[in-house]
Amino acid sequence: MLGALLMPTKSATKPKKTTKKRAKVKKNLVIVESPSKAKTIEKYLGSSYKVVASIGHIRDLPKSRMAVDFENDYEPEYISIRGKGDIIKSLRKDAKNAKAVYLASDPDREGEAIAWHVSNILKLEPDEIHRVTFNEITKEAVKEAFKEPRGIDMDLVDAQQARRILDRIVGYSISPILWKKVKKGLSAGRVQSIALKLIIDRENEIKAFNPVEYWTIDSKFKKGRTKFDAAFYGVNGKKQDLGDNEAVQDILGKLDRNGDFEITDVTKKERKRNPQPPFTTSTMQQDANRKLSFRTRKTMMAAQQLYEGINIGKGGSIGLITYMRTDSTRISNGAKHEASTFIHEKYGAEYAATKPVKGKLAEGAQDAHEAIRPTSVMRTPADMKDFLSNDQYKLYNLIWSRFVASQMTPQVTDTMSVTISQNNVDFRANGSKVKFTGFTTIYNNGNEKDNILPELSTGDMVQLAQTDPSQHFTQPPARYSEANLIKALEENGVGRPSTYAPTLDTIQRRYYVKIVSKRFEPTELGEIVNKIIIEQFPDIVDVKFTAKVEGELDEVELGKEKWVKVIDQFYKPFAKEVSVAEEEVEKIEIKDELAGIDCDICGAPLVVKMGKYGKFFACSRFPNCRNTKAIVKDTGITCPTCHEGTIVERKSKKNRVFFGCSRYPDCDFVSWDRPIGRDCPKDGHYLVEKKVKGGKQVICPNGDYEEEIQK
Repeated sequence: MLGALLMPTKSATKPKKTTKKRAKVKKNLVIVESPSKAKTIEKYLGSSYKVVASIGHIRDLPKSRMAVDFENDYEPEYISIRGKGDIIKSLRKDAKNAKAVYLASDPDREGEAIAWHVSNILKLEPDEIHRVTFNEITKEAVKEAFKEPRGIDMDLVDAQQARRILDRIVGYSISPILWKKVKKGLSAGRVQSIALKLIIDRENEIKAFNPVEYWTIDSKFKKGRTKFDAAFYGVNGKKQDLGDNEAVQDILGKLDRNGDFEITDVTKKERKRNPQPPFTTSTMQQDANRKLSFRTRKTMMAAQQLYEGINIGKGGSIGLITYMRTDSTRISNGAKHEASTFIHEKYGAEYAATKPVKGKLAEGAQDAHEAIRPTSVMRTPADMKDFLSNDQYKLYNLIWSRFVASQMTPQVTDTMSVTISQNNVDFRANGSKVKFTGFTTIYNNGNEKDNILPELSTGDMVQLAQTDPSQHFTQPPARYSEANLIKALEENGVGRPSTYAPTLDTIQRRYYVKIVSKRFEPTELGEIVNKIIIEQFPDIVDVKFTAKVEGELDEVELGKEKWVKVIDQFYKPFAKEVSVAEEEVEKIEIKDELAGIDCDICGAPLVVKMGKYGKFFACSRFPNCRNTKAIVKDTGITCPTCHEGTIVERKSKKNRVFFGCSRYPDCDFVSWDRPIGRDCPKDGHYLVEKKVKGGKQVICPNGDYEEEIQK
């Protein structure tokens, strides 16, 4: 009875609460190439989007074989890139759980191909693909792009595929011949072979150049107490060259040095100098090389960082420049308006151009993107400096200044040309004075100075104060700098914006060329490779042929040409050349040059060998003796650390010169600057010779002492 009372009744039992699991809200997946770009974009899109990076390409042709099916319309055999397995696995997992997949790689051929490869790896159906592109990584541009997604542009993909397959065919056909006939590790390619030939052709021009003597007669005239410069022009109003000293003495013999010279002509003009259009990829690379001494690869790395996003404090991460691979100088109306507003407010209405300068498209240019410009001119270099590295700041300042200058009025200069005559012998004086600075207020080459002449009129008399005859010789053409070579490739229609940096990098890595005083010089190895390619594959190094192929590849991008047809037209004659070359090219032995010293280990003579980083000493009994030594230049200066060895000049793996002790590794002295064998009079530290603008300077590394620049 008591038990029954203690038992709970049915109505007293509390029902268990059942909690329903809330379904996880699916996010939109956005796939880009780089983590920094992903980080910037994710902030703009909000919590309903997940942004991840593919870290560049995830599929490519295998490195171990040709991987092009010649019997089946040159079908490429793509594989997942080694090391990308975890990334692919992660992308597949994210895509499976996503509401929708957006492919937001860069807005060019390469970016379109990455998007296409990702869609294939993820096995996305056509209606599941949402391709978005934007020319700048700003909140407004990104959000606007996501309103209008599209499918994959197969014309762009085909254009990229065609270039990739063509380069594979050329490289994997010629390189094995070079390995067999010359040495292992060599390579050849469409654009790199042209670049190498241009450098070698220029070197041959320099070797064949015969200097021609010529003379000038620089003079000083005076009117009253004011002196001004003039130079010999000609006789009887006609320009005359002075070929030798005899011609100079003949002219000087006609002059009465103490007599008056008459001003026979004064021409005054107003000269306008227009700003240059905003940067394309190649003009940016050229200017960065000339003005900042940036190598092409360094320029593109800094530009990529500025494009993908920089954290600017309260504003968060934002892309500071528009897409940096472009051959167009076109500017959006919004950017023009913002620049005009900035110029009006900062400099005044007279500095703002009503019709800004328009650049001429280079032959073959696609005009697919805008020029390279700041995403907002209101973000001035001065305001951004604290958020940028030194290299980023220098490049951003260059891009910002060039763009703003392109929207400004011309520089106006008053010029004055004066002819001074006596006994039918004519001298010319040219003067100039800037009347209105215009765009040069912010973007000036810094090489223009006023040359003000005294007030002169026709009929005035002046006196000769001084003559200075000088002998000169014509100079050979200069070797190519990186800037000049990029300009030459672009003018010849060879290569495209994305190819210049890797091309210049490759010919240096292969040791086909070396850089001496910022100019390209061919190596013996480069000349051997060039000779083989010219003799066996003339079309590969034919500038017009290569430019024609580039044009056809551009037609593929526009949907006007089929990529298989372009490859086929190239490959059929090329395959015959490869077969002939395999039979005809004789093995070339690069003869070992005796070093003049013996091996430390076995006593056999050392010889000079060619390696990845240049020449080095090796034992002539290799492989029985594997002794090697770096080729060093002994300065004869006693080591300031051990006082036993001498300072020798060495080269790092990056080909940069440094100085070390000849007793290394027993003595670990090392310096980027050359010791001069004297100690600092202030603290006794050794002095070094440092390169500075205008020459060299002797300094103390401790910073307490420096001597005058030695010109």
